[in-house]
Amino acid sequence: MTLSGAAIRRKKTPSSDHEGPIVARPALLLAWYDRHRRVLPWRAPAGQRPDPYAVWLSEIMLQQTTVKAVGPYFHKFLARGPDVTALGRASLDDVLRMWAGLGYYSRARNLHACAVAVLRDHDGVFPYTEAGLRALPGIGPYTAAAIAAIAFDRRTMPVDGNIERVVSRLYAVEEALPQAKPVIQRLAATLLGPSRAGDSAQALMDLGASICTPKKPACSLCPLTEGCIARQRGEQEGFPKKAPKKSGELRRGAAFVVTRGDELLVRTRPAKGLLGGMTEVPGSDWRVAQDHAAALKQAPRLAGITRWQRKLGVVTHVFTHFPLELVVYTARVPARSRAPKDMRWVPIATLDGEALPNVMRKVIAHGLG
Repeated sequence: MTLSGAAIRRKKTPSSDHEGPIVARPALLLAWYDRHRRVLPWRAPAGQRPDPYAVWLSEIMLQQTTVKAVGPYFHKFLARGPDVTALGRASLDDVLRMWAGLGYYSRARNLHACAVAVLRDHDGVFPYTEAGLRALPGIGPYTAAAIAAIAFDRRTMPVDGNIERVVSRLYAVEEALPQAKPVIQRLAATLLGPSRAGDSAQALMDLGASICTPKKPACSLCPLTEGCIARQRGEQEGFPKKAPKKSGELRRGAAFVVTRGDELLVRTRPAKGLLGGMTEVPGSDWRVAQDHAAALKQAPRLAGITRWQRKLGVVTHVFTHFPLELVVYTARVPARSRAPKDMRWVPIATLDGEALPNVMRKVIAHGLG
């Protein structure tokens, strides 16, 4: 059996052909959610209207990041910028500093740009339609649907990784991700009831996070277990189907940890590109098949450095599109040494307040260790 060209096969059993559970699924889902909904810092209590700012902030932070990791950052942002007006008036440097360590730093730049746009173009009030939300910086189709549904109860179904897993198992979607996304989107929409769109979306998210987990799903506790085709087959962990990932080639480079007493030499990366606007120690280019000698030639020029001390071992880090391996070199310079152009000295004691990405925190820890 096919649905719009996507292969969705059903094993013919009385339960899978019975339409009763299918028709009742939205109601079953909401009844389960009313009993078992997760308590999350950004989620409004039952019966209360969600704050669009909190919904937007959490959705941006949760992209490719776990709930556990996001929690402290969400509280930090609310403490410093309790609404979109405060965030829009903050500097990009302040936003990057607050974001440091959360990864995928383009999200932080988009977050700030979006807050500025909402403040400038919408008088500090988020648009309530998907089209209006998608016109804002950093808001794509999923995030627009999530904000529209959760914050404004618009009848739309955002599909995140948890929902993809629930739906692909429920209907045994045979096509592999990412090609299966359109058909999963259409199937997920069938789980929307006539009202409470935001709760329906959050119910599916919670179901995927707590019951329909990637490994060993607790099918006996699932409100949608009757008629779940993957469960009938005993193939729950085989869904969703995924195309093999392509990993980028290993890149190599050098990082230079230079100290002046209790200060460290740093610079700011270009605003655009990988880790744009973040703080780093000076380093070489990151290139495939680059040897150590070529990387060392790109060391910063400072008076007082006669030789670089290479630290044992390497620092490794994995970005979305490639793995990275850095050799770390260290040097000390006299107290009055001036920083090269576009670099600066910062107290080592205040590094926690710098917008250092995780890879640079690893480099500094290795270099100062």
